[in-house]
Amino acid sequence: MNIKVYPDADIEFVWVTDMFRRIAESSQNDEKLVMILPNPNPSYRHVARLLNACNIDCSHIYGFAMDEYADQDGNIAPEDWEFGFAHAMYKYFYYELNEKLRPPKEQLVGFTNKNINDYGKMLRDLGNADICYSGPGWTGHLAFIEPDAPEFAGSLEEWKQMGPRICTLSPFTLAQNSLHGSFGKSGDLSAVPPKAATIGPAEVIASKHIVDTHSITVHGTATSWQRLMTRLVLHGPVTPQLPQSVIQTLKADVLISETAAQDIEADWNKGY
Repeated sequence: MNIKVYPDADIEFVWVTDMFRRIAESSQNDEKLVMILPNPNPSYRHVARLLNACNIDCSHIYGFAMDEYADQDGNIAPEDWEFGFAHAMYKYFYYELNEKLRPPKEQLVGFTNKNINDYGKMLRDLGNADICYSGPGWTGHLAFIEPDAPEFAGSLEEWKQMGPRICTLSPFTLAQNSLHGSFGKSGDLSAVPPKAATIGPAEVIASKHIVDTHSITVHGTATSWQRLMTRLVLHGPVTPQLPQSVIQTLKADVLISETAAQDIEADWNKGY
């Protein structure tokens, strides 16, 4: 695991550059590229712009959404649900690509009620992910693999073998995601679905490389819950109670913003 701290303004560019480079190189070498992709935020548009500008053929790429929301009964959000990750993956990446450069749509895969039981096999059939992009949640979750989800209960060795499934989201994750712009950034926990479909530890461990980003702040301020979680998952024990900690044992490049790397200390100018 290689850790490097970057200026806050550089983090997005470093991540975008890595994804663009991998797609461009695999196109040049006529090799498939299998990616596990996290929450497809608007940054994906920058990757698409670079690919369009350089006329990079993307027919060789295979992308798998890392996770997806589900309702209280475990029904996975459909692609046309505007708050869903598959919807955003197509909106911010696939449809931003010039049509002549796009891969077949079925090569960008999101979770559905039909494919969840085969999701891990679909990755294995392609030789597992060449790259998995990730970043810890407030609970230390990896994808939506929560430390307190009953669906992921077991010893460390048992946990490492677990694959995709529907799991219960932590109240901390509901609180974190209620601050996202898509849910109104107002603390409305009722807006966030209570369950999710997610890859398991097995798919992350099988990935050939990890790029893990730690740079989340409260809308560009110096306030960041990730400052503590970064320290726990990168320097704490490797345990299912800190799911993201498993990357300590893997080939991973960790990108940390200067804000996330700041010392944890009292700020009396902010007070209470």
